[in-house]
Amino acid sequence: MTDEKQEDAGKTDPVDQPKTTATDSLPALNFATFIFSLNSSALVQLGMIEDPMTSQKIKNLPLAKQTIDILSMLEEKTRGNLEADEAAMLKNVLYDLRILYVKEKG
Repeated sequence: MTDEKQEDAGKTDPVDQPKTTATDSLPALNFATFIFSLNSSALVQLGMIEDPMTSQKIKNLPLAKQTIDILSMLEEKTRGNLEADEAAMLKNVLYDLRILYVKEKG
């Protein structure tokens, strides 16, 4: 190895250095966080919580229904493949969202 190559071998490339990003503070990605993310989206769409982008409560019932339908589809497609606590959580989230949707729909 030449002296230049030996010198370079001891240095680390800045590309290889770990960087702190916004994703470092995000929760671990698993089934529960995925379901809770969809639940939060549905709550925003139902006007129950503020949209984090606009800081306003705006109802979008068709979009809320679509998100609830996505959760329902996930429940159907994952039936028998979830841990008991995951299945119960999904069932409870769906129940709560459906009740809220019916109340908002009038």
